[in-house]
Amino acid sequence: MFDFAPVGGGVALAGIVFMLVFGSKLVKVRKQAAGSEGFDIERYLFEAKVGEDSDFVGQPVGELKNALEAQKMDLVTLQSKRQVSPVVNRRQLLRSGDILVLQGSQEDIDGFTTEHKFALVSAENSTRELLHSADSQMLEIVVTPRSPLVGRTPAESRFNRRYGVNLLAASRSGTPHRSRLRDFVIRVGDVLLLHGDEDALQDAITKLACYPLATRSLDLKRGENSLPALIIFVAAIASTAVGLVSIQLALGLACVAMVLRSIVPVRELYDGVDWPVVVLLGALIPLGSALETTGATQVLVGGILNIAGDYSPVLLLTLILVVTMTVSDVLNNAATAILMAPIAYSIATTLGLNPDTFLMAVAIGASCAFLTPIGHQNNALIMGPGGYEFGDYWRVGLPLEVVIVAVAIPLLLLVWPLAG
Repeated sequence: MFDFAPVGGGVALAGIVFMLVFGSKLVKVRKQAAGSEGFDIERYLFEAKVGEDSDFVGQPVGELKNALEAQKMDLVTLQSKRQVSPVVNRRQLLRSGDILVLQGSQEDIDGFTTEHKFALVSAENSTRELLHSADSQMLEIVVTPRSPLVGRTPAESRFNRRYGVNLLAASRSGTPHRSRLRDFVIRVGDVLLLHGDEDALQDAITKLACYPLATRSLDLKRGENSLPALIIFVAAIASTAVGLVSIQLALGLACVAMVLRSIVPVRELYDGVDWPVVVLLGALIPLGSALETTGATQVLVGGILNIAGDYSPVLLLTLILVVTMTVSDVLNNAATAILMAPIAYSIATTLGLNPDTFLMAVAIGASCAFLTPIGHQNNALIMGPGGYEFGDYWRVGLPLEVVIVAVAIPLLLLVWPLAG
């Protein structure tokens, strides 16, 4: 299990040193303030006071929300004399003097409040008090590839009603979205600002399959399961490390044990599987086998050897590593390994070299996708919170990959000699 450690550890250490010394100087810092200030919510959140002669007095809040939604606006919170409602009850009746926090463009809000006899009030102090009250809080989350929000607008997903929290603002690549939020198509890596009570926010994070960027309270209800979970995991790793069972069987049995012990509910086990990747690998594994059985792999290997066969085996090893890293920048890393491993193995065996050296080069290369935000889902996830642009990745990733190649090749030759 730890055969990867000598080369992988050296590459990781070199990468860390590079990022600490040089990496931070290669990207322009685009800091965004934390919380509501970073989203500049005062530009599209407005407070209005229900006037005595408003046609909505005595009407259910649901009627007001429907009227607002028809004009691409929304009602965020309501403060009456009796209570503050972080997420409004559609059946609650509006009364004169109620304070509303409305979301929309200033032009739309001005027109709506004038038409329905609402008085706009100073938003700066009272909005801050309302949104940061003891009854509610705000939380930033980053959208993951597994989130049901990806590719949909808040209006299409019926966000506020379905998840029980308010979507106040959105940011992409560090730039706040300032037009109509209801029509904003959400993508992986976007940062969303949510508002609601604490329990509703934690429940929404789970349903949305998103990662919180602000501090998230721990679920103390599962504290008693921490030790059994740790024991099961350590046992699985130890059994693999000493060679008793394969890593696939050990971790599979560990998952079953955690379900049987009720450490992980069956539903969460199912949701934790990255099904798009499973389907992708399921499609590519037969493709890899087909390349082998039809002789396509040998044709590719023959072409490579015709071009570079007379060069040093070290150059071929470097070529395999660089090509694998390049493919991994645009394709899933596991899929890259499936496609490149047969080619690397065939090149090594054809030349009478140690195939382990070439396969380890594929393993390293497939794990080093730093040139694009699409090379790995982690790259996409940090793009929004970090305020990065597409060009930032290759600006840092290209010299980083050069460092990795320079460190990995000598380590591969040392730990896995070509004549082995």
